[in-house]
Amino acid sequence: MAALAFPRHVHTAPRPCFFSNTPKAKLRTRVSVQSSLTPPQLGFSDPFVLELAEALEDSLSSPSSPKLSPLEKIRDVSSETLLSTPWPSRKDEPFRFTDTSFIKNSKIYPVSRPPPQSLDAPLGSSEDTQLPHLAVVDGHIVDFGSNLSGLPDGVYVGSLSNATSESLVKRVGEFVSNFDWGDLFWSINGVGAPDLAVVYVPAGCRVENPVHLTYYSVEASDEGSNKLPVSNPRVFVLVEKGGEVDIVEEFMGGDGNRCYWANPVLEVVIGEGGKVRHSYVQNQSPCAAHIKWTSVRQFNPIFQEAESSYQLVEVSSGGKLSRHNLHVQQLGPDTMTELSTLHLAFYEQTQDLHSRLVLDYPRGSSRQLHKCIVANSQGQAVFDGNVKVNRYAQQTDAGQLTRSLLLEPRATVNVKPNLQIIADDVKCSHGAAISDLEESQLFYFQARGIDPKTARKALVFSFGAEVVSQLPNSFVQKKVKNQIRELLDPQ
Repeated sequence: MAALAFPRHVHTAPRPCFFSNTPKAKLRTRVSVQSSLTPPQLGFSDPFVLELAEALEDSLSSPSSPKLSPLEKIRDVSSETLLSTPWPSRKDEPFRFTDTSFIKNSKIYPVSRPPPQSLDAPLGSSEDTQLPHLAVVDGHIVDFGSNLSGLPDGVYVGSLSNATSESLVKRVGEFVSNFDWGDLFWSINGVGAPDLAVVYVPAGCRVENPVHLTYYSVEASDEGSNKLPVSNPRVFVLVEKGGEVDIVEEFMGGDGNRCYWANPVLEVVIGEGGKVRHSYVQNQSPCAAHIKWTSVRQFNPIFQEAESSYQLVEVSSGGKLSRHNLHVQQLGPDTMTELSTLHLAFYEQTQDLHSRLVLDYPRGSSRQLHKCIVANSQGQAVFDGNVKVNRYAQQTDAGQLTRSLLLEPRATVNVKPNLQIIADDVKCSHGAAISDLEESQLFYFQARGIDPKTARKALVFSFGAEVVSQLPNSFVQKKVKNQIRELLDPQ
């Protein structure tokens, strides 16, 4: 099984410039104290990482409200982690096929604050903005474009700083920063997150309408510029025992080929018998960097009639470099996980999915379907899917399948399905398939008077439809289908 931790070494690449607003010594003080306690030969993280962390800290104000103590906790833990974490290179196994030098060689700087008071482009269609809707602009939660009316009693969606319930703030603080599998980008988000958005569903509550989270990147540089503003949105979802909710995440950029770096994190905690359906649509600028972390913890006690379930449907088509780090832990028996992803690389871009599913309890069930379409000779897709069935996860049923469609002669896909089984009473399988469109399929269309260009579009569209059709909300399905049609026919 591939190692998922970065080796402790320092890279000495040229360092770009960083920009900050006000001086602060918080991280520098921590480094000074740590250096007096650590042998010189151990060293610290890459100086590039340290300067980036300092720039992020300088750009943020310290939380003044006790309500934001969970956010302060996230920042403290992330700062300590960054002291021993270098920037990843192609020599590190998790990044063997993913080149992040595009980010490192840019002039990175935190987005300016406060966020704009309005946007020229709408944050959503008229249909989905009528639903519970939270707008996040450059990592900041904004009032315009948000609609939080019509939520059931006890449900909270919004900034943690606006929460009026002390018990809610305390409950959130019990779970944040208890995740040990994050990498450098997880920690960068923890240091640079300006706010913490919370979606809270109390026990036994079912939220009928999906909660729509729209992330919009406004501050950006022009195409060809070396400047790269970075934003760090962070969202925490807590569904208590027997709760149920649909979460829709949609990432968008501005008009044109704008350059920026979105580095979001989503944490999901699902209580006993809780259900979360998660839709994730990424349509960033083709010149942007998009690195996302999703951490899910599913709880279920031994004696529980209703099973805890998590369903993810992802469609990712934007970004020059797009990477999704997905980690799911089943922390109880009779737990169900379904993961379906579709990655589209129609430009010179990299679409990367690194998933890790850990099953620790009996009778767990998981299904993972990964599909990708690479339609550019300089495009590539990466899939590294890890499923680990530990010793006590007996009677587990786990399946994993990845299918890739390469439409250009030099298009590239690197797939590595990985199934590690320690238990001895399981039903597990995985498989991989890579191909171009079959000539027999094209001939079938041509025999019925359909020209080859139209036939190829129909076959490519139907290849992705297996994932798109699983999106639980009709308005999201419609939007994604239109995006795919535009990619297939840019005119």
